[in-house]
Amino acid sequence: MSGLTHIDADGSARMVDVSAKDMTVREAVATGRISMSADAARAIADGLVKKGDVLAVARVAGIMAAKKTADLIPLCHPLPLSAVTVEFALDESGVTATATARIAAQTGVEMEAMTAVSVALLTVYDMAKAMDKAMVIGNVRLLSKTGGKSGDWRAEP
Repeated sequence: MSGLTHIDADGSARMVDVSAKDMTVREAVATGRISMSADAARAIADGLVKKGDVLAVARVAGIMAAKKTADLIPLCHPLPLSAVTVEFALDESGVTATATARIAAQTGVEMEAMTAVSVALLTVYDMAKAMDKAMVIGNVRLLSKTGGKSGDWRAEP
């Protein structure tokens, strides 16, 4: 089972021991999109969704989710995040969410950024589903990460 960092010598799942790693400033940026009808997008933009300000609630949900990533993803380390931001770009066919997570620690924050995006988009769905039950969430991915032993990484455009 060599080469698999989350598997021990007996083949059992394990949390990686990061205690010997250097503490560095690390940042991860993730994105995703929810596609929807033009009517639903317009209602979000115009603040006409009955449940309230969709993007404000989704932003808070994404930030909260980043802080709870270790509760959702079994082998993630619980991390004292330094910062999490969630931004939205709304257009006539949906919403693109971008989350940035930052920390000074011994392990990265890629999963926190991707969890923030995912939950933010799920929250958009929840708040606007009365207007469009056919919304589609997709393309959740890591855009970049900095810091740590493996260095910086950026997704291909």
